Amino acid sequence: MSAQREIRTFGVWDYLVFAGMLFMSAAIGVYYAFRRGGQQTKEDFLIGGRKMTAVPVALSLTSSFMSAITILGIPSEIYRFGAIFSLYAFSYIVTVIVTAEIFLPVFYKLGVTSTYEYLELRFNKRIRLCGTVLFIFQTILYTGVVIYAPALAMNQVTRLNLWGTIIATGVVCIFCSSMGGFKAVVWIHVFQAGIKLAGFLAVIIQGTVVQGGISNVLNDSYHGGRLNFWDFNPNPLQRYTFWTVIIGGSLTYITIFGINPTQVQRYNSCKSRFHAKMSLYINLIGCWAILASTTLCGLVLYSRYHDCDPWTAKKVSAPDQLIPYLAMDILQDYPGLLGLFLACVYSATLSTVSASINTLAAVTISDLIQPHFPSVSEKTWLCKVTSLLYGSLAIGMAAMTSLMGGLLQVVLSIFGVIGGPLLGLFSLGILVPFANSMGAFVGLTTGFAISLWVGIGAQLYPPLPERSLPLSLIIDGCNLTNFSQQRNWTLTTGASFSPNAFQVHNEERTPLMDNWYSLSFMYFSTVGTLVTVFVGIIASLLTGGRKQSIDDRFLLTKEDFLSNFDFFKKEKRVLSHPLHEIGNGGTKIRLTSINQRINQHELFKG
Repeated sequence: MSAQREIRTFGVWDYLVFAGMLFMSAAIGVYYAFRRGGQQTKEDFLIGGRKMTAVPVALSLTSSFMSAITILGIPSEIYRFGAIFSLYAFSYIVTVIVTAEIFLPVFYKLGVTSTYEYLELRFNKRIRLCGTVLFIFQTILYTGVVIYAPALAMNQVTRLNLWGTIIATGVVCIFCSSMGGFKAVVWIHVFQAGIKLAGFLAVIIQGTVVQGGISNVLNDSYHGGRLNFWDFNPNPLQRYTFWTVIIGGSLTYITIFGINPTQVQRYNSCKSRFHAKMSLYINLIGCWAILASTTLCGLVLYSRYHDCDPWTAKKVSAPDQLIPYLAMDILQDYPGLLGLFLACVYSATLSTVSASINTLAAVTISDLIQPHFPSVSEKTWLCKVTSLLYGSLAIGMAAMTSLMGGLLQVVLSIFGVIGGPLLGLFSLGILVPFANSMGAFVGLTTGFAISLWVGIGAQLYPPLPERSLPLSLIIDGCNLTNFSQQRNWTLTTGASFSPNAFQVHNEERTPLMDNWYSLSFMYFSTVGTLVTVFVGIIASLLTGGRKQSIDDRFLLTKEDFLSNFDFFKKEKRVLSHPLHEIGNGGTKIRLTSINQRINQHELFKG
């Protein structure tokens, strides 16, 4: 097989292409740092002055969504479990509609910089603090995974020191985020979207060519059982079925697009609600394109190694290294293409991590600093210092990431365990008028405890193969003599995604391990959301929730839907008053930046 030939590393052209991507990304950051006097206000730095339009914001949403986890994780999942993962196309539809029609109307009319400002308006400061702390913890974990992934790919391709590349990744992300602020992040995303698409297409096109055409790729995939699009098994313990992907996948991604400040910050930066909604629907097209590309890439990967699996043959130490292995195998004869692929993976990291760092700075300043030190929070230097701090924490978290399981499962588990209860909390606030602060707190605490229980249990006692049902991988076609003579691809640093890195081994598995802990990780978010909402409703009813009076602006109303049809009307000017007081369930809340975003009709409605 051609896969067994000697595989070279980077050449001069590869380094030039890769360096060019880094230079352009940094240049955009520098440009927006000094353009028209730089980022003069906190609002300029964190949300671009609320002057963005739909297309660049949509590209930013799509670009940050296409992280290194997507590039390395999804094709390897399809290689191991089949193309059923492509059913996410339906989950994306549900996600975008729910986000655009339920969560966006409320967040946009309040003009919040951080979604957790809403929790104080709707409930109280303590609920806001709980949500903020959980989000910060979740995002730092996620950012560590995203930094570690391309560093691992770099190590595979260039043999550079793994931890040196991790630090370099974090430094570049910190520079881009702290120099140019939100606008720089958005336009870096737009530039890097093209790089990621080009790198991905290079692998797909060349992989299809070397396999003799798309018909051979599909034929190999069909006979290997990879075209398993429709599996309606209702068993919640099976890793991927129609139901786990549609139900679990939709709720998981609603936690990302609907309430995660990283995404909400983007569409709230649009100059009108129409542009904000359009950015989400345009982004849906981008998500479909990414899913189609990753699915095809996974099928090409399987076709190439359908009778000689590099993982089983120990040519790679983890499934997430399969795509870099494929790239080196099929692109090495074309100068610059290996560099383009690594630029693709690396730019995916830069776009995602820079967005996360910028959002962490926004949430910290808006939720933790501004309520106590309002004058200091308006300083742009504080935004830059906060970005530097979180970038450094993300680098440290990347070291812990090496102890976790597969890339995609780790990320979706993080969003499920933490994001699910948070989604339940926001759903209580927006959709349940009688939900009160006590019910919200009890629901959030219970939902987080339950989802954390199943999440940690699944990591310590992973489901057996008969639960997750991986498809067969064989090495019948390998020339094992040639394999032993080749360069050893298994990392010697010990820093690879090993599914057994910190699992508890136990010969006697209990029913709890084989059932509750074997729950598909796709359902982690579903469990957290449903428990939070159910317990929150019961607790609110028991603690007098029906007696409170809630301002309509904190709820989803029919006017929010009907306003979809008056986008062509001239928007009314926002209030210029710097401070107002609004009653919320008997509590007086002082509003400054939020009221500056509410027009007179909305403020005095009713």
